[in-house]
Amino acid sequence: MKNLTKIFLLLLTMCLLCSCQKQEGNKADGGKTGKLKVAFVYVGPIGDGGWSYTHDKGRLAMEKELSFVETTYIENVPENADAERVFTELCEKGYKLIFGTTHYMGVMQKVAEKYPDVIFEECTGYETSKNIGIYFGKIEQARYLTGLMAGKMTKTNKIGYVAAHTIPEVIRGLNAFTLGVRKANPKATVHVVWTHTWYDPAKEREGAESLVDIGVDIIAQHQDSSAAQQVAESKGIYSIGYNSDMTSFAPKAHLTAPVWNWTPFYTKTVKEVYDGKWQTSSYWGDMKDGTVGLAPFGPMVPEDVKALVEKERQAFIDGKLDVFSGPIKDQDGKERIPKGKSLTYTDKDLIEMEWLVEGVAGKLPGKK
Repeated sequence: MKNLTKIFLLLLTMCLLCSCQKQEGNKADGGKTGKLKVAFVYVGPIGDGGWSYTHDKGRLAMEKELSFVETTYIENVPENADAERVFTELCEKGYKLIFGTTHYMGVMQKVAEKYPDVIFEECTGYETSKNIGIYFGKIEQARYLTGLMAGKMTKTNKIGYVAAHTIPEVIRGLNAFTLGVRKANPKATVHVVWTHTWYDPAKEREGAESLVDIGVDIIAQHQDSSAAQQVAESKGIYSIGYNSDMTSFAPKAHLTAPVWNWTPFYTKTVKEVYDGKWQTSSYWGDMKDGTVGLAPFGPMVPEDVKALVEKERQAFIDGKLDVFSGPIKDQDGKERIPKGKSLTYTDKDLIEMEWLVEGVAGKLPGKK
C-alpha cells in the first residue's frame, strides 16, 4: 500500500507540473512553444536597401533581444486584396501580433474584425480600433534637415526629388524638404518627378535621369531603392538617400539621408503584448527618441553646413523647432499655416496633407 501511495503521489505531482507548464505556454501561443508568434508583412523585398530592409533590421534586432518571441516575415505584399489573404493566413497559423509595414489600412481593418484576439500594428496608417494600433515617425524632421543641406550646397539652385505616390506621407516629406531648402536658400527650387511606385529601380532611375536633364545638381528621394543615388554618382552630382545609409551605393555623391530605427518600437510593442499590457495607440517617433535620424555626413559636406544642420537637429530634440510652423504658403501664394500656428501630428491638415509648399516646381498629378 505504501508503494502504491508513493506512485499515486508521484503521478499527481507530474500532472500538476504539466498543467502549470501548459498554462505558461498558453500565455504566448496556445501552449506549443511558450513563445509569442509575431509576423511582419513587407511591401517590398528585404534586400531593397531601403524601407523593407530597415524594418527587417528592426525585426532581427528585436528577436535577438527577446528570448520569448518567434518571428516570421512575408515580403513583396502589395497594398491590395492580396494583403487580406496574407493577413488571414497568418492569423490562421496562430500569429498573435502582426506588423503591417505600409498602408494596409482597409484590408487590415477587415481582417482584424474577424480575428479580435489578434493584435495588429499598421505603419503609416491613421485609423485605430480595439485591436489595431498605428505607428510612424516624424521623418519630416530629418527631411527638413537634409533640405537645409541641399539648399546650402546647390550651385544651380535646382534640386531634384524622386517621389513615390501622391499620398499625404510623401507630400509631407517633400514639403518638409522644400521648407529646409528655402530656409537655407530662398532662390532654390525643388523639381519633383512621380514614379507612382514604392520600389521599381528602373522607374526610379528614369526619374532621376530626367531631373539631371533639366540641370539639377542634387537629387533627393522618397523611394525604396538606391537607383537615384547611383544616377547621381554616375552624373557627378550630389545625392540624398532615404530609409538607410546609402553611402555604399554612391560614395562620391551621397551627402546624407533621413534614416529609420525601428528596433526600439518593435521591442517595446512585443514586450507589451507578451505581458498583456498592450493598448491601442498612435505612435509617432522622432529625433528625440531615435526613431528618425540622419545617416553619417559624406566627406564632401562643408563644416559650416554640418554645423547648421546639427544646430537645427538639436532644436528638434529640445522641442524648440516645428517643421510646419507658420507662416507657410502653398505654390499659389495662399497662406496655409498662419504665423504663430504649428501643425502637429494630431491635426487632420497635417496627417491628410494634399498641397505643396512654395518652392516646389510642378503640380500634383491630377491637380490644376
